[in-house]
Amino acid sequence: MSSTTPTNGRVRAEEDLEAATIAGLDAPPAPAPKASRRSLYLAILAVLVIDVLAIIFMAPANFPDPKTGINANLEFIPPHVLVDLAPSGEHAVTSGLTVTAHPSITSTIFTMWIVMVILVILAFVATRGLKMIPGRVQNFVEYVYSGLEGFAMELGGPPARRYVSLFLTLFLFIILANWSGLVPFVGKVEFLRAPTSDVNITFGLALVSFFTFHVEGVRVLGFRGYFGKFFNFRGFRRSPFDGFIDLFVGLLEFVLEFFKPVTLALRLFANIYGGELVLSVMTVLLISVLPLPFLGLELFVGFMQALVFAILTLTFTLIAIEGHHDEAHDGHAVEDEPRERAYPPLHVPEGAHG
Repeated sequence: MSSTTPTNGRVRAEEDLEAATIAGLDAPPAPAPKASRRSLYLAILAVLVIDVLAIIFMAPANFPDPKTGINANLEFIPPHVLVDLAPSGEHAVTSGLTVTAHPSITSTIFTMWIVMVILVILAFVATRGLKMIPGRVQNFVEYVYSGLEGFAMELGGPPARRYVSLFLTLFLFIILANWSGLVPFVGKVEFLRAPTSDVNITFGLALVSFFTFHVEGVRVLGFRGYFGKFFNFRGFRRSPFDGFIDLFVGLLEFVLEFFKPVTLALRLFANIYGGELVLSVMTVLLISVLPLPFLGLELFVGFMQALVFAILTLTFTLIAIEGHHDEAHDGHAVEDEPRERAYPPLHVPEGAHG
């Protein structure tokens, strides 16, 4: 009877494993799926077809001169006037960064109305037929709402709960207005243009924010309490020098309040308008595929600018309703909500009072 020792069996197993490993390394790589290659070829073909059609039907004069293509894609700062509401008055400005009061309906106002209609439709669809067990759409809407609400509450604490709706409305409207300029035909036809690429629209949004946080400041603190933060004479009770410093700082803060809407408006306008110019120039120079990284960058910039505008509006509002530190001593400060005791009352055993 023949027997196999454990050592021989282990050696044979190791040899078989080594042979299998070598065979696996020598085996040819698995061929790539035909479906993925076909999709890649179709995508390249579609891009080439789009480029050829664009050159045939939409190429500017003197093509392929890049200067001509860039000039054809540039947007002037004043938007195109669709309806002139005062044709017999002063003519609408067509060039330069000029602030006028000429009544008209421009391409940016028309596009803003479209964005508003889209928001109303989305809100109706998202909130129609709410159920205890949410579906996909309701689950997504609740996830977005709770995320933005939690973000606002982390920024401002409990006082921010009252202004969550304002924060959400500004964010959703501005992000759709920013991204509307990335739609291929928006900005290329006269009656459509991104609303936030017009300084008039951004100043309008900034003025809404400006009046909101000042009105809320007066509502919460009262007229005297709110404007007393800027015209502060309490320091004179301590000494003339302290009174002069407090009054100077308050007047400086009052003047700076009027720069808040300017910075809000110009920051949003400059980022969106400048981003569209960069994307237009890169599209002309790099045709249709290579500008995709710039498109992704503009998506990110549009998101960030909407978030920054909403955050600053919320922050300025919370600062406006916050009372002056000296008012706490005079009894005019807004009372905080009573806090529950975080620890149980101390129990003293009987007989311990020595």
